[in-house]
Amino acid sequence: MRLLHIHFGKEGGAERFFVSLARALGERGVEQRFVIRPGRTWEGEIAPLGPIIRNNYRNLSLSKWITRARVHRMISRWQPDAIMAWMNRAGQLIPAEASGLKLIRLGDYPRSLKHYRNCDCIVSNTPGIAEKCRRLGWERPVHVISNFPREVVPRPVRRASLDTPEDAFLIVSSGRFVGRKGFDVVLRAAACLPGAWVWLVGDGEKRGELEAQARALGIIDRVRFTGWVDEPIHHVAAGDAYVMASRHEPLGNVILEAWRAGAPVVTTRAEGPEWFVEDGRDALMVAIDDDEAMAGALARIREDHALAASLTEAGRVKLEARFSKQAVVDRYLALFEGRL
Repeated sequence: MRLLHIHFGKEGGAERFFVSLARALGERGVEQRFVIRPGRTWEGEIAPLGPIIRNNYRNLSLSKWITRARVHRMISRWQPDAIMAWMNRAGQLIPAEASGLKLIRLGDYPRSLKHYRNCDCIVSNTPGIAEKCRRLGWERPVHVISNFPREVVPRPVRRASLDTPEDAFLIVSSGRFVGRKGFDVVLRAAACLPGAWVWLVGDGEKRGELEAQARALGIIDRVRFTGWVDEPIHHVAAGDAYVMASRHEPLGNVILEAWRAGAPVVTTRAEGPEWFVEDGRDALMVAIDDDEAMAGALARIREDHALAASLTEAGRVKLEARFSKQAVVDRYLALFEGRL
């Protein structure tokens, strides 16, 4: 089986899953090649799996057309069994004349279908995305194949390494520091919980604003900004609760990682969690932008150890039943081989 990935993502949970899937497919004997942006921190993880073409593929760039010619020539010579474009920009690179399966993999809701004209099918990681494609007029096959978390054994980071008391109630949240992720809500919620500490794992354009907000809320001495880390799961495992505060989240892979880390979860009712989370059973759910409700949910976890344990166990069970690596990779291989 020969598979070409076209992926112009940057840094974040979606990119982490891309790497995890590529490695899992490699373990199953799939020969792979890649087209990605240059300078990705995760490139070293896919480099052993196959050759890489690097380009930003910007619209107003001569290199875009050079890359297009180079990729099309490689496809013609290599003859992959499947070409998988990850999100919109990547879909533009799929040639209509290529043999084999041509698919677009979507981890977010598309605004239009204009870049998918050369695709035979769409793969979405939630039913909601698949339904949106149908509403936009897509008439070819759509397959829902979700994500799995990285197979990393959680090893809790020492709290002392981030100057955090061992007996503090520690809230962890992770991802790109952009507006849609709602880290500002996490800080407001934490400010309502006396003595609570926060680890924000990640980085991004809003970091300066978040640091200023923590100072304004009077909790900067109880907040730690870790920057990007190779495996956030180790920081998550050190916490007493994990929070996903997103205003828009098509899936919420970080929840799967928190379940793997053994952390009780509080999440907003964003699109993805609304699909797979059961409120009160495997996580506590609150309305988007409701910092008071988030603080209340975190207080419940802090005060009710039996509740925290039951949420953790139910999350672990659901993770194994619905989001295992074997099940997800089996589905992709069935698709590539024409068995779906």
